[in-house]
Amino acid sequence: MPPLPPLLLKSGFSIPRLGLGVYQTPASTCPGIVSHALSVGYRHFDSATGYRNESACVDGIIASTVPRSDVFFTTKLPPKLRGYDMTKESINNILETIPGLEGYIDLYLIHAPYGTRDDRIGQWRAMVEAQKEGKIRSLGVSNYGIHHLEELKNWQKSVAPEDAGILSVGQWEIHPWLMRKDIREWCEKEEVIVEAYCPLVRGQRWGEKKLVEVAEKYGKTQAQVLLKWSLQQGLVPLAKTIRNERVEENFAVWDWELSEADVKALETEEYNPCTWDPTKEPL
Repeated sequence: MPPLPPLLLKSGFSIPRLGLGVYQTPASTCPGIVSHALSVGYRHFDSATGYRNESACVDGIIASTVPRSDVFFTTKLPPKLRGYDMTKESINNILETIPGLEGYIDLYLIHAPYGTRDDRIGQWRAMVEAQKEGKIRSLGVSNYGIHHLEELKNWQKSVAPEDAGILSVGQWEIHPWLMRKDIREWCEKEEVIVEAYCPLVRGQRWGEKKLVEVAEKYGKTQAQVLLKWSLQQGLVPLAKTIRNERVEENFAVWDWELSEADVKALETEEYNPCTWDPTKEPL
């Protein structure tokens, strides 16, 4: 069964419903895993300048038979780079050094809301300019708290619409043990698509009683259940693996559904990140 249809972004472009994350994927193995993922059916890849594998990820795209125009490639501004000038330089450097991108990035994100208000607004301004120049198709943020999102929204209201830019995507760690209902409600109101990284909780919850019960009920793996939970929440999960068999397993989530009761049964009231949590960063 084919994947669910892509989601339409406010930018006018579409985003595939399931992505392959390449965080900590060695540059030496990244091309092979990306190329294999494309052969399985993936069309969405989430990288970052800080991962040091952007070019290797694109090498995997080039090595496949899938046209660049059919692939959705995401990268991010490193948290240590602040303000307008560094952001502009970083974007240009990506496009100048990775010809396989063919002159554009599908989605560019601010990786974390570190720094001052001027830093964050400067980063966004540089991204808007790059979008106007055709270098970026869609803009987004990662790891923003509600206070950071409101800061950006208020600034956008203070400038001309053509200079404000459009927030199309937000990316956060989201899974049943970190629901982020407040952020997701904000994004739903603003029509911002939400991506979920660490949807498999880095395997830290394997063996949880309810997760095991649901997996056994449907004859699926615990990873498949968590990805299906994420998809049925309306999220765009970014599953990470460096094993070809797991790439195939994680993509086999389109021809079955969890019942509404089982979706609810997996949810918790916990707030337990399995990685960093910059959403708490003060303004």
